[in-house]
Amino acid sequence: MSRVGKYPVEIPAGVTMAIVGNRLTAKGRLGELALDLSDHVEATIEDGKFAVKPRTSAREARMMWGTTRSLVAAMAHGVSTGYSKSMEITGTGFRAAVQGPNLVINLGFSHDVVYPVPPGIKITCERPTAIKVEGIDKRLVGQVAAEIRGFRPPEPYKGKGVRYDTETIRRKEGKKK
Repeated sequence: MSRVGKYPVEIPAGVTMAIVGNRLTAKGRLGELALDLSDHVEATIEDGKFAVKPRTSAREARMMWGTTRSLVAAMAHGVSTGYSKSMEITGTGFRAAVQGPNLVINLGFSHDVVYPVPPGIKITCERPTAIKVEGIDKRLVGQVAAEIRGFRPPEPYKGKGVRYDTETIRRKEGKKK
């Protein structure tokens, strides 16, 4: 039994949602997102709330019940306020800059890492050691941030690398004489 799926999603002010066939579209001040609904769930929009319930008591229907509700809540939040991830670069000579449609990161390799910014994502660098990834799609923002972090994840001895602002690195003691 889904505990998440029971609760309807409040549609924020300024956001319009519509169900056409099996496709849900959400429009807000930041943009528009669409989601293909599963055949296992039944979705309704009433009184400014989006509700979802399973069509049957099959296992797949119960699984998609909570999943669909979470995806719709993320869409509503994304088109109204958006999502962002902040990252820090630690290391001597490590820095990042946005050059045209690319993010260029110097991470101590023999070459700069050039990351093409995908459509729907905005990347800014307030400082050479700070990267901010913003967008309306929660999954895409997290994926882009994970790919940037994956170029040089933080290491436990000196803490060098790319890390999220909220991430803490467990430091290890180096070798002793």
